[in-house]
Amino acid sequence: MNHALAPSYDPTQFESRLYEQWESSGVFAPSGEGEPYCILLPPPNVTGTLHMGHAFQHTLMDALVRYHRMRGFDVLWQMGSDHAGIATEMVVSRNLAAEGKGETRDSLGREGFIGKVWDWKAHSGDTIERQMRRIGTSGDWTRKVFTMDAMPAEAVVEAFVRLHQEGLVYRGQRLVNWDPVLKTAISDLEVVNQEEDGFLWSIRYPLADGTDYEHVEVDADGNEILRERRDYLVVATTRPETMLGDTAVMVHPDDARYAALVGATVELPLSGRRIPVIADAYVEREFGTGVVKVTPAHDFNDYQVGQRHGLPMINILAPDASINDNAPEAYRGLDRYAARKQMLAELEAAGLLVEEKAHKLQVPRGDRSGQAIEPYLTDQWFVKMDALGARGLELAAGTDGKPGDVRFVPGNWINTYRHWMENIQDWCISRQLWWGHRIPAWYDDAGKAYVGRDEAEVRAMNALGDEVALRQDNDVLETWFSSALWPFSTLGWPDPEAMAARGFDRFLPSSVLVTGFDIIFFWVARMIMMSDHFTGQVPFRDVYITGLVRDSHGQKMSKSKGNVLDPLDLIDGISADALVAKRTSGLMQPKMAEKIEKATRREFPEGIPAFGADALRFTLAALAGPGRDIKFDLGRAEGYKNFCNKLWNATRFVLMNTEDRVFDGAPRPRTDAERWILARLDQTAAEAARHFADYRFDLLSQVLYEFAWNDFCDWFVELSKPALGGDDADAADSTRHTLLHVLERLLSLLHPLVPFVTEELWQAVAPRLGLSGTIMRRPYPVPGELDVEGFQAAEIDVAWLKSMVSALRRVRSELNVAPTRQVPLLLAGGGPADHARVARFGSQLRFLNRLERIEALEDGAEAPPAAAAVVGELKLLVPLEGLVDLDAERSRLDKEIKRVTGEIAKCNGKLGNATFVANAPAVVVDQERERLADWTRQHDALVAQRAKL
Repeated sequence: MNHALAPSYDPTQFESRLYEQWESSGVFAPSGEGEPYCILLPPPNVTGTLHMGHAFQHTLMDALVRYHRMRGFDVLWQMGSDHAGIATEMVVSRNLAAEGKGETRDSLGREGFIGKVWDWKAHSGDTIERQMRRIGTSGDWTRKVFTMDAMPAEAVVEAFVRLHQEGLVYRGQRLVNWDPVLKTAISDLEVVNQEEDGFLWSIRYPLADGTDYEHVEVDADGNEILRERRDYLVVATTRPETMLGDTAVMVHPDDARYAALVGATVELPLSGRRIPVIADAYVEREFGTGVVKVTPAHDFNDYQVGQRHGLPMINILAPDASINDNAPEAYRGLDRYAARKQMLAELEAAGLLVEEKAHKLQVPRGDRSGQAIEPYLTDQWFVKMDALGARGLELAAGTDGKPGDVRFVPGNWINTYRHWMENIQDWCISRQLWWGHRIPAWYDDAGKAYVGRDEAEVRAMNALGDEVALRQDNDVLETWFSSALWPFSTLGWPDPEAMAARGFDRFLPSSVLVTGFDIIFFWVARMIMMSDHFTGQVPFRDVYITGLVRDSHGQKMSKSKGNVLDPLDLIDGISADALVAKRTSGLMQPKMAEKIEKATRREFPEGIPAFGADALRFTLAALAGPGRDIKFDLGRAEGYKNFCNKLWNATRFVLMNTEDRVFDGAPRPRTDAERWILARLDQTAAEAARHFADYRFDLLSQVLYEFAWNDFCDWFVELSKPALGGDDADAADSTRHTLLHVLERLLSLLHPLVPFVTEELWQAVAPRLGLSGTIMRRPYPVPGELDVEGFQAAEIDVAWLKSMVSALRRVRSELNVAPTRQVPLLLAGGGPADHARVARFGSQLRFLNRLERIEALEDGAEAPPAAAAVVGELKLLVPLEGLVDLDAERSRLDKEIKRVTGEIAKCNGKLGNATFVANAPAVVVDQERERLADWTRQHDALVAQRAKL
C-alpha cells in the first residue's frame, strides 16, 4: 500500500512518530555485518539539558552514523551520560532545600544523600536523552551506559588499582583549585577566569637585623629621580590576606638594585615571622618595584618557586576559606575577606601600607558556585603523567616524521594538543564529594592507606585481620577519570565475558570522536593515554574538532546576555512570552531581567516559529566550517525550512505524475534531460563521499542543496514536463521512472542531514520502485551506480537548453508578459550547433516558454523592434509590437546595458591585475576570459537592439 503524503509540509505531524518507529524497530543497533564503524557520544551531564552546542555536535555525529549505516557498515553509536559529581550534588541539594523538610546533605549522611541522588536520577536524569531523541539522534539506546552503572564502576576501580600497583597513582600534598563553597578540589576546566575591578596594595616588609640598602629610582628616560637609604622592601599584592602564609620575598637574580640583599631576611608584617630574600628568574624586574612576595601554599606560580628553593608550605586557609590556626590568633576564624579588611587597617595604622590603587585583575571563579577559587594545599590522589604523557604525545603527534595513530581534523589542533602534553603536570583525580566513584582505598587508625578492589582484597593482600579497623576514603574520583575510560569501559572492560558480548575487539578503536577544542586535554588526551595504557589501543582514529555555536552577532551564548537559544524551541516553536520567561528565569538582578526582556521582545516580537528538527540540523551542518565558530542565524533556519517544503512539493509533483505505476530496475533514459540529471546525480554522489571523508559538512550541505533545489526541483521537474505531456508514451514512462529513481536517490543523499522529511517522503516514493522498509537501510548513493558514460553530450546540450529557457524567462519577466501568453521567438546568428539544438529542442522550448512559434531570420534581414537576449552566439529576439510599451523597453535596455557594462568592467579589472593573472589557477583565468567574451557579446547585441529603438 502506498504511503499517503499530506498536502503540505508540517514537521510536527511526523517527526516524533518516525523516531518512535525507528527506535522500536531496532534499526539503531549494530547489524553485526560489514566493516565496523563506531562513534562515542561525549557523555552529557545527567543534570543537563540540550543546548545549541549539543545540537550542533549531535547533528554532525548523527550524519556520520546514518551515512555509514547506509553504506553497509556495522555501526555502533555508543550512547551514555555522565554522573557529573559537582553539578548533581548541587541540583539535589537545591531540591532538598526547596522541599522545605529541613533535610540537607549533611543531615541525611552519605548513604541517605546518595539514595536521594538516585531517586532524582530515576525521575529527572534522563531529560537530555529525551531531547536528543527529538533532534533525531540515532544511537543504540539499548546499550547506553551511565558512568555510575555497575559495568563502568568496575572499570574505574580496576583502573585505579592497577595504576596504584604500577606506582602511577599516589597520594600527596599539592596545590589544587579549591572551591570554598563546595569544599572540594575542582579541575582547571571548571574554573572561569573573569576580569574584575580590584586593588593593588603596596606594603612595606621591614628588613631584619638593622639591614638597609641604597634605593634608587629612575624615570622612563633613565634619569635618576630618587636616591635614599631604606630599611625595608616594598611588595605589591592583590591578595593581602595571603601574606600570612608568605615564606619568602623574591627579586630577579640580575637586578642590581637588590643584589646585596639576596640571603638577607625580612620581618613579615603582622606575624613577626622572619622570611628570606631569594633570587629567581620568575620575577619581572620592570613590573612594580621588582620585589614580589612568595606564598607557595596559595599561588600556583609561587608553589613552583617554593619547590625550586625548598621553601616551607604554610596553608593559612580552612576548607571554607576562613583563616585557620596557622595564622596569628587575631585572624583565626575570620572569613578571608574580613581578614583582609582587618589586616589592611592594621597595616595602615602601623605605617606599613604604602599605597592602594585600582587594578584590573583576573579572578578565578568556580563555574558551578560562582565563588572565587583559592589555590589550596591539600592531600589528594594524583596520577603521575610523565611517562603517560610522553606516550600520549607520540600516539597523536607521531615520531621520526611519521604521523601518529590519532589524526586531528582540522590538523592545526595537534599544535594545541602538543603544547598541553609537553607541559603536562600530575593529574589530581580526587574530589571531596559523595556522589561519584568512591576511591578504593582504606585507612587504618595510623592513617596508612591500602588500595584494593574491595576491603576483603585489602585485608587479604596485607594480612590484616578483623581486629584491624579500616575506614574507606571519603573522597570520590573526579568525573574526568571515569570519562577517560569511556572508550573501553563502555565495551565491557575488564570483564572478558562483557567484552565479548559488547564487541570490544570489534569496536575499539572507534572511528571518530566529535568534540570541542576546549576539552582536548581534559578528555581527548586522557582517553588516548588511558586506552593505550590499559588496552594497547588508541581510543579512536580521528578526532574531529568543532567550533562553538555563537549568536548571529558572533557573541558567545550565555544566560546573562539573554542570547541563549534552546534548540527545542527552534524545533517546536515558542511564544514571545514563554521565551522571555525562560530567558529571565532565575536572574536575581531586576535590571538585567528587564534588559533581557526588552532585547528578546525586540528580536522576537512574535516568538520563534516551529522550524522542525530537519531545518535546524541542515542549518547547523551548513554552518559547520572546519574548526570555526559558527554564527547561528534564524534566517538560515527559515531558509532551510523552505528547502524542506520545496522538497515536499517536488515529491508531490512526482507522485501525482506516477500514480498507479511501479518501476523496477535501473532507469533507461530516453531524453537528454534524463541523461543530464543522472550524470548530475553521479557527480553529486562523488562529491558527497569526498566531503564526508573530509568532515566538510558545510560543503556537503551546499552540494546537496544545489542538486536538490536547482538541478532536481527546479530544472529536472520543469524539463520533464514536455515528455510527461507529450505524445511519446515510451518517453513519458522513461521520464516517470527517472523522476522516481533520482528522487529516491536524492532523498537517500539527504537523509543523514535531514532524516525525518526524507523518511516521510521516501515512504511515499519507495513503493513505486518496488521498495519497502526504511530509508535508513537503503544503500547510500555512490558514483558509478548507473553507467553514465557517454552522457557528457547530454550535459552540454541541457546546459544550452537551460540557458535558452532562462534567457527567455528573463525577457518575459522584464517585459511583464503574463505567464499564459504565447509569444513568438526570432533567432539571429548562431552556428550550426545552435541551429541543430533549436531543431532538436524546439518542442521543449515552445512548451517551457509558451512560444507560439520559433523562426530564424534570414541573413541580412531587418529584425523588428524586439526584446533581446544572447546565448553564446545566438541572438534571441521577442518582437515587441503589441506586447509592450516601446519607451519602457528603451528604459529596460538602458538598464541592462549598464548592468552588462559593469560586469565587463569587473572582468577587465581582474584580467588587468598582473598579480591575479600570475597567481590564479590557469583554469580560473581562462574562465574569466570566457566570461569577458560572453559579456562583451551580450553588450554588443544589446547596444545594437537599443539602436533599433
